Amino acid sequence: MLRVGITGQAGFVGKHLYNTLGLFPEEFQRVSFQKEYFGDPEKLNDFVSNCDVIVHLAAMNRHSDPQVIYDTNLDLVEQLISSLETTESKAHVLFSSSTQEERDNLYGKSKRQGREMMASWAEKAGGEFTGLLIPNVFGPFGLPNYNSVVATFCHKIAHNEMPIIDVDGDLKLIYVGELVDKILKEIRSSTSKSEILVPHTSEAKVSKILSLLKKYKDEYQEKGIIPELNNRFEVNLFNTFRCYMDIPNHFPVKFTQHTDPRGAFVEVIRLNVGGQVSFSTTVPGITRGNHFHTRKIERFAVIKGNALIQLRQIGTDETLDFYLNGDEPAYVDMPVWYTHNIKNVGEEELYTIFWINEFYDPNDPDTYFENV
Repeated sequence: MLRVGITGQAGFVGKHLYNTLGLFPEEFQRVSFQKEYFGDPEKLNDFVSNCDVIVHLAAMNRHSDPQVIYDTNLDLVEQLISSLETTESKAHVLFSSSTQEERDNLYGKSKRQGREMMASWAEKAGGEFTGLLIPNVFGPFGLPNYNSVVATFCHKIAHNEMPIIDVDGDLKLIYVGELVDKILKEIRSSTSKSEILVPHTSEAKVSKILSLLKKYKDEYQEKGIIPELNNRFEVNLFNTFRCYMDIPNHFPVKFTQHTDPRGAFVEVIRLNVGGQVSFSTTVPGITRGNHFHTRKIERFAVIKGNALIQLRQIGTDETLDFYLNGDEPAYVDMPVWYTHNIKNVGEEELYTIFWINEFYDPNDPDTYFENV
């Protein structure tokens, strides 16, 4: 079992990497990192000495003074190298750099020099080193106005603001889940490569991204329609957008119910994509679910009975409780990386319709069990 630590564990990529490592408990042991370790040599040394693999993600991306970015990033590298030398570590260090290395800015310069310094340490100490040159990363839970233009656009549009495009350039992008897969591949390979250009997985103009996000706002957030998703990039972008919505106040969404002497009629879902629809009955007191997905889009629609639907973002303690009653049929959609369940809290059978955007594949279920 490899002991893996992540500097910048609480950051955008760090959070996704840490959570994904947790999906493989028999392969990886996660060594916890706190940002306070930088500036405290004793705690940093203790962290380093307990790691077989260190993924160095900690860095400053934005600041009003570029010199502060440069100085901060090199200081973090110097502290880590000092700790590696003090502990005589032979850990495999993976360094997160950027395709901006060759640009004429202090951020790119700090990443290039930091990578070269770390490679020099590995050569002298006999350690393993992998330098990753990473393109623009997007995905759920990135900080708006900091991590990426996608995060900024998603946040603004989901909160009824309209972003302004300064330069309508072409963006070369990689989804955070795809980047994490690449990092895991390099961890498992355990080979030294001082410079690996991580290829982008999609490319789009800024205006195209904005157009797609506006469509998701109009069709999904406003009307509850699952939009047309033509490729993996659009699925990833849609899942990213959904995580910036005000989830506690958006759900549950009540259906329009039509009644007449014959009974009632409810339209459950409008789809511009395919998938799989299921129906379940649940007896009183029983809970279904307690699992999460990393890529699937899923809807729980309560048609009859009383239900409690609970959601909790992986890595957090806050639980969101949604009470639904079949007298007013309603639905809750499951964001990626939120473990979720549904419990019959009534005295009669609970009727639920489930929709998910993929056929179930037992060889690739994208279903991970964790209690809410």
